Formats: sequence, C-alpha cells, structure tokens
Amino acid sequence: MKAILSEARAALAATLVLGLVCCGIYPAVVTFLGQAMFRDRADGSLIRDPSGRIVGSRLIGQAFTADKYFQSRTSAAGNGYDGLSSGGSNLGPTSKKLRDSVASNVADYRAHNGLATNATVPADAATASGSGLDPHISVENARLQSARVAAARGLSAEVVRALVTHHTAPPVLGFLGDPGVNVVTLNLALDQEHPSAPGQAGVPASH
Repeated sequence: MKAILSEARAALAATLVLGLVCCGIYPAVVTFLGQAMFRDRADGSLIRDPSGRIVGSRLIGQAFTADKYFQSRTSAAGNGYDGLSSGGSNLGPTSKKLRDSVASNVADYRAHNGLATNATVPADAATASGSGLDPHISVENARLQSARVAAARGLSAEVVRALVTHHTAPPVLGFLGDPGVNVVTLNLALDQEHPSAPGQAGVPASH
C-alpha cells in the first residue's frame, strides 16, 4: 500500500508541475514575448482604417464584388473566408462539380474584366486556395483586373498598376513561391487614396 501511495503522490506531483509549466508558465512567456517583439503579428496582423476601426486582417481574404474593387479568389471556407471553417472543397480532378465550377468561374472572370472569350485566365482566378482564407492573388490576376478598376474609379491604368506593385509581396525568403498581391490592403488603399466618387472614401465593403 505504501508503494502505491508513493507512486500516486509522485504521479500527482508530476501532473501538477507539468500542468503549471505547460498550461501556465509556458503560455505566459510565449504571450509576453509575442506581445513585446511581434505585437502586430501576435494580434492577428489586423488592419485598421484611419479612425482606428478594425476592418480585417492582412492574413484573411474578403469577398469583393463591385467593379471598383479587385476581386479575391473564390473561397470554400464556410460562406467565404470564414476562419472557423477554413478548408478547401475536397473535390478531386475527376469531379464534374469541380470542372463545372471552374468553367463558370473562368467565363465570369472573362466577362467581368472585358476579356476575349478565349483569353487565358490565371489559375487563381478560377480556383479556391487550400485554406479558403488566402488574401493574395497572383500578379497576373491583378494586372488583368486593373483596367476594370481604373475605369470604375476614373483613374489611369498607370496609377492602379503602381498601387498593385506597391501591394505585391515578394516570394517567401526571396525564392519560395511566387509574388502575390494582397487584395484586402490593395482595396483599402484604393478607397483611402482614390475614392471613386465624393463621399465614398473609407473601408472596402466586404460583400
């Protein structure tokens, strides 16, 4: 019995110590270091408008439909860009539903951006990202949308392309992946710097 009680005390002591370290001290230290050294990232890379109101995150896309905005990738995360439902559609290359969806997205993209019916469309304009939350589109995708956005806002194509370049993120570490354009920050910059009409400055509408 003494041996059993001794082992029980040792197990209980180990549980309490590990619980204190793993559920108390370690999270507290990581939180402190994150807030002290990487506060913006630790808080979710939030985007605020000039008044300080939170309007989104640099890490999560939003849906834009108006001609004056660049459009994001389609999303299969919940009703779109839902962080609680992150994920893809899980449809495979043999899925008719996927093929029909891609064909529809390609046709809509061409029509919306005034492209020829046989124009090449970037893959990210017709397919969703694996997470459904990606805020970036390819540089080519942004370039093809630039003329529509410029016309809707009464801007020159050069001004819009300059903003696209400014909001283009380089490959990770300079060589991993391709450059990408953050649609959320780009649309917010458009509204702040080049409102399409008096009284329309402000944060992008995400619907």
